[in-house]
Amino acid sequence: MKRVKTKKPESYIQRAYRVLPDPGDLVSSFVKIKDTDLHILADREVSALAQSLALQYRMQIERYIQQNPDFGRALSPLSPDALAPPIVKEMLAAGKSADVGPMAAVAGVIAEYVGRGLLQSGCREVMVENGGDIYIDRSKDCTVAIFAGESPLSLRTGLKLSVQTMPIAVCTSSGTVGHSLSFGLADSVTVIARSTALADAAATGLGNEVGRGSGGDGGIKRALEASRTISGVLGVVVICGEKIGAVGDVELVNLRG
Repeated sequence: MKRVKTKKPESYIQRAYRVLPDPGDLVSSFVKIKDTDLHILADREVSALAQSLALQYRMQIERYIQQNPDFGRALSPLSPDALAPPIVKEMLAAGKSADVGPMAAVAGVIAEYVGRGLLQSGCREVMVENGGDIYIDRSKDCTVAIFAGESPLSLRTGLKLSVQTMPIAVCTSSGTVGHSLSFGLADSVTVIARSTALADAAATGLGNEVGRGSGGDGGIKRALEASRTISGVLGVVVICGEKIGAVGDVELVNLRG
């Protein structure tokens, strides 16, 4: 299957979608290290600490790739490695569950590990977004907008997340937006799960299913059916153009009336 080549919408290039939600009483911090691009909302400014955490976890992954080159290029699951760092073990497990390579989980797993590190360092609540993959641990209900490129539903459709579900992961993959490798045709596949690594990997895998179903209604149906086979996935939303489908524990909200 050929990789779909697409042009990034200007809103993605400028990360304009990051300024749309109301952060309430949370403070924004930003960290950029190579392709790790974090927007953090926390109860205090955490840029320095978040950068230290992100560097720590990126180095663990990069060192593992140096010793195990297949980890960085595999497009299908790899065997577990009892000697790998915990973050790598989580990526390997997520790739196996979603039937994709372990690097499909990299953005999500870094978001979660940075978020958990901030909580362990005294933050009371955090939201960490890394290129559309979000780890959330808040003390109240919140709504996350779905960015779906040039689809008319982009940023008009959101997910309402109950405080009872926290901590929670919301990860979005796209075959038409972004720099990550995707073989899909969906404007967005959004996955809700407890594990951000799993949600990220599953979003990639289900995006590929949309492509195998040739997009549209058939692709949406194929992806939603496939999602039922991935243990740990709580809900899925697929957007292709003007079409949307959802399955699982999902509460959709209209963000623009």
